[in-house]
Amino acid sequence: MTVPPEELELAAAFPTAERDRWREMVRGVLRKSGAASEDAPLDEIEGLLARDSYDGVPMAALYTRDDTVPGRPGLAPYLRAVRPEGEGLAGWDVRQRHTHPDPAAAREAILADLENGVTSVWLALGESGPPVESLPEVLRGVHLDMAPVVLDAGARAGEAAEALLRLITDRGQAERANGNLGLDPLGLRARTGEPAPLDGPRGAAELAVRCARGFPGLRAITVDATAHHDAGGGDAEELGAAIAAGVAYLRALTGAGLSVDEAFGQLEFRLAVNADQFASIAKLRAARRLWARVAEVCGTAEGGQADDQGGGPRAARLHAVTSSAMVTRRDPWVNMLRTTVAAFAAGVGGADAVTVQPFDVRLGLSDDFARRIARNTQTLLLEESSLARVVDPAGGSWYVERLTEETAQAAWVWFTEIERAGGLAAALDSGLVAARLAATWERRRGDLARRKAPLTGVSEFPDLAEKLPERVPAPRPPAAPGGLPVVRYAQDFEALRDRSDAHAAATGERPKVYLATLGPIAVHTARASFAANLFQAGGIETVAGEPDGFAASGASVACVCSSDRLYGEQAEDAARKLKEAGAVKVWLAGKGTYEGVDAHVFAGCDAVAVLETTLDDLGVNR
Repeated sequence: MTVPPEELELAAAFPTAERDRWREMVRGVLRKSGAASEDAPLDEIEGLLARDSYDGVPMAALYTRDDTVPGRPGLAPYLRAVRPEGEGLAGWDVRQRHTHPDPAAAREAILADLENGVTSVWLALGESGPPVESLPEVLRGVHLDMAPVVLDAGARAGEAAEALLRLITDRGQAERANGNLGLDPLGLRARTGEPAPLDGPRGAAELAVRCARGFPGLRAITVDATAHHDAGGGDAEELGAAIAAGVAYLRALTGAGLSVDEAFGQLEFRLAVNADQFASIAKLRAARRLWARVAEVCGTAEGGQADDQGGGPRAARLHAVTSSAMVTRRDPWVNMLRTTVAAFAAGVGGADAVTVQPFDVRLGLSDDFARRIARNTQTLLLEESSLARVVDPAGGSWYVERLTEETAQAAWVWFTEIERAGGLAAALDSGLVAARLAATWERRRGDLARRKAPLTGVSEFPDLAEKLPERVPAPRPPAAPGGLPVVRYAQDFEALRDRSDAHAAATGERPKVYLATLGPIAVHTARASFAANLFQAGGIETVAGEPDGFAASGASVACVCSSDRLYGEQAEDAARKLKEAGAVKVWLAGKGTYEGVDAHVFAGCDAVAVLETTLDDLGVNR
């Protein structure tokens, strides 16, 4: 018998969920931890659990049906994907980046990728890859009408674009070739601080007109906002800068003679995704929302004929690349896990193209194994997980819906601030963008230092005995002091590990801290493990034993580890013994004032400051 939906009460056996009842239960938990009083007003309870993202987007403790954002898949503002259909979707474009400076090696790697699951090529040229002049050799054997090529040539973008257009013309594929010339003078300005030799957006616009008129499958411009992410910016700041760049290009494109719809068709956005999967999902959804709003204001057609990527003129074309800032040089194999989460977020968020960076990208040129794992990450998500067969998998998640809207709102505020400053180029030149991103980076950097934002294998659970794989150094553009800085989440901890490695290479042994344990194993294990994990994050070896064993350990710094009860009984005596045995500093794992104890390590302490001080105390050179 079929039961009408209105009579199907799936939760009939449970009491109705009420917000105030939930708050009462939360207050009880917070009271036990000391975070709230017994009579704390219920209206304040949620605020105790709420937080803001690094660029000010609010993160609530609870989301409900009231946070739902209306929208339908395939319709503006494209929050819920650009295509309305589901089952049978081909999935996203699997795009792999290639940077090998040797043309023959680059060609071999490109063909291997295309034969094994990659569907488009992101090719660096010039200072970051093979010479621009070698483009025909690099792409020999690549069917440009089947495998789109996206260029990334930095200051030589104009030359590279001309080279690709000539190659396509010579092959007689002008009507069928796909890809992107990769022109992005504003992105180059952000990275280097120098105006582009292409005469900025106007020069890029001239090539875009040629694409629109003679190469219908090619886009000319990549709005690459990853420079803002790599400088430490938050998601809303990256999006705001992307929209500002996109609007600047639209002005140049329409000024060069393209219609509004044609101008929108010449742009593709590149955004970073990281292991914060919900924030990355919301970022991509918010990007479509923002660009649809720009398109609406500009007067594009509401729907329009869907192109090969789906959607009409108002649908942003999004290329998601796994974050360079999040990948680590230490314990690089963990990067496979980080990029898997990020790629999942890109797929769920509706990216049109996804690039998974190989796990060894921080070590140099990736080998065959690393590239295979990178492309197979996407193959698994597409073919084994069938992720692309669901339209907007995050749709209906009240958290994601609200986070998308809040991210879009914050990004729009930043975009309008940039516009009031005269546009993105002016905001970059004045220092407005750099100052904003630097402030955001300092907030994130503080959380990383305190291990509130942990990095597995680096700030947490490091492997001091690891043997890093050897790689050929990758080509690097020269330092650009006028551009936005490039930061890495692991940089402070990895610098400490480098100090330790240099010391070990010079002396034959690592710097060492003695963990002076008090009482039975069951009492001191938790804090001894915590202290060992913290000190090892700086490349400092730890040995444990009773205080009397310090002199024979060869260490000159000690950390007392036990319970609060035993600290009251034995900490001062232990500290005295350690000092008498030659300890230049005595730490204590936990809190409390005890004579002879110089400093404390505890959850939430500034681990970077602790490690820098300890290396100094141990005589390790900076």
